[in-house]
Amino acid sequence: MKKRLVLSGIVFMCILGLTLTMGTVQAGETPGLWKYWSVFKNAQYIDLTHTWAENTPHYKGFDPAVIKTIYNHDEHGFLVHLYTHVGQWGTHCDPPVHFFKDLRTLEDIPCSEMFLPLVVIDCHKQVAANPDYAITMEDVKAWEAKYGPIIEGAFVAMRTDWYKRWPSQEKMMNADEKGVLHYPAWSQEVLEYLYNVRKVTATGHETTDTDGGLRVTKDNYGMEAWILKQDKYQIEVIANLDKVPEAGAFVVVTWPKPKAGSGFPARLFAIVP
Repeated sequence: MKKRLVLSGIVFMCILGLTLTMGTVQAGETPGLWKYWSVFKNAQYIDLTHTWAENTPHYKGFDPAVIKTIYNHDEHGFLVHLYTHVGQWGTHCDPPVHFFKDLRTLEDIPCSEMFLPLVVIDCHKQVAANPDYAITMEDVKAWEAKYGPIIEGAFVAMRTDWYKRWPSQEKMMNADEKGVLHYPAWSQEVLEYLYNVRKVTATGHETTDTDGGLRVTKDNYGMEAWILKQDKYQIEVIANLDKVPEAGAFVVVTWPKPKAGSGFPARLFAIVP
């Protein structure tokens, strides 16, 4: 029994010693993650977020936003605006609960899903030739042939250069004379590959919908529903994907934290070498 107590005491002292020294820094050593600051300090930061206003491009069922000044510098000495808008406004996050009531809300998504390797799959030439283009496995395999397998946990964005049509509702929707919308889309096979095989964290695009204009004209949102049903989030209406590399960057994806939030404008930016 005495030997056991002595052994237990030694183990306890070892653990205590490790605990006390884990936070210590040797002379001249940079603490923790600060040693990487020079890398991030010298990186380039690219804003992937649109500036939105009262009547920026939006879903047909939404009313325009209302921005009201309730305090101003001249009368009150400070400036305060009251914003009234739907959650899915401008560049925004769609959490799973947007379509499925028992799945994650905005506040349920952890910060660990907001700082991710950024993969950009470039389809802008195909879209220039055909606005109804849907991304294919050939596009994905071409990316992987250049850079290797898409890293697990990545944020995968589809570049179409559609963001350059912002802030025109007419150009973003691209309706023909019969009212049929024409803009690019994700495809089921690519989404299944990214989420089921490559285990990515989230996906995003420059258009107002995951589904292409042809499907949205018929109120078919099957691609978006599929993503959210996996209990994953997506980002819509991204900007400036033509200004970041296809591989090698990180993305920071953030949004406010309303209780049980079903969607909200997001702020995302790329950290580029």
